[in-house]
Amino acid sequence: MESTTSPSPSPTPLPLSLAPQIATYSIQDPAHPEIEEAQVSHRIRLVNAWAIPPGARVLELGCGQGTATAVLAEAVGETGHVDAVDPAAPDYGAPFTLAQAQAHLSASPVGNRISWHQASPQDFLRQPASNTDRNGVWDVAVLAHCIWYFASERELGDILTALRGRVKTLCIAEYALHATEKSALPHVLAVLARGALESCKEDSTENVRSLLSPVAIKEVASRCGWECAKESTLVPELGLLDGSWEVGSVMSRAFLREVDEAVENHRLRVVVRSARDAVGVAVAALNGEKVGTMDVWAASFGPLAS
Repeated sequence: MESTTSPSPSPTPLPLSLAPQIATYSIQDPAHPEIEEAQVSHRIRLVNAWAIPPGARVLELGCGQGTATAVLAEAVGETGHVDAVDPAAPDYGAPFTLAQAQAHLSASPVGNRISWHQASPQDFLRQPASNTDRNGVWDVAVLAHCIWYFASERELGDILTALRGRVKTLCIAEYALHATEKSALPHVLAVLARGALESCKEDSTENVRSLLSPVAIKEVASRCGWECAKESTLVPELGLLDGSWEVGSVMSRAFLREVDEAVENHRLRVVVRSARDAVGVAVAALNGEKVGTMDVWAASFGPLAS
């Protein structure tokens, strides 16, 4: 008689009711706890979409101040671990620096499940396996809202290639460049305007440097040996303020000054300014309704068969 192995059950989703508790793990403005709670709720939804199980060894690339790190550490439980990697200097960030944010999280109930690494993803993955905490192998690699920070599509490709053979599952979340809710349309237009401007800069430090769509990300992943196994679209709640922040940045006078300084081609300058005007029209069409955040694409990948 042939023996069979039952598939592993899906992990129990993290309840959204945990968001206020997990939010306290991160340093935040005590006058506005709802801001961090909304960020945590969004990342709980991402972790649930990826079905990251308890006990998993997770490599998080582009962790920043650790909002997703806190949720991942909660999800993997006491038997799991998160290696969180980011290239930013410890004194980067405001009103709290990276060092302050990470220290606060390290002192939280999930702090012993996290190891911080200041390095670019490429440099970290170049280390010999013996120099890493997990011997260079993890169950899951997570790239949560960090791909647009990369300098180029090639940089993403280098990272995804380096992850081959090092992780079993690749989990990615990035904005979908699509808005289910009308209130989020200004966010879509704003990142297109910002992406056009940043493409004219030789060295950009903004959060939209490589404006890759989900289709483009999947194409890069496929070239690097990864196959999309599952994908979904999340519609953010209004409490997530990323769209409002991005729209505010693009509609500022500082954005226009950057256009004049960075865009030498007159015709392209007109295009970028017109893209900004389109953001203003979309905001006006909301008739005072709060600007929302665009849809988010969440996908899981496995290695392509040789």
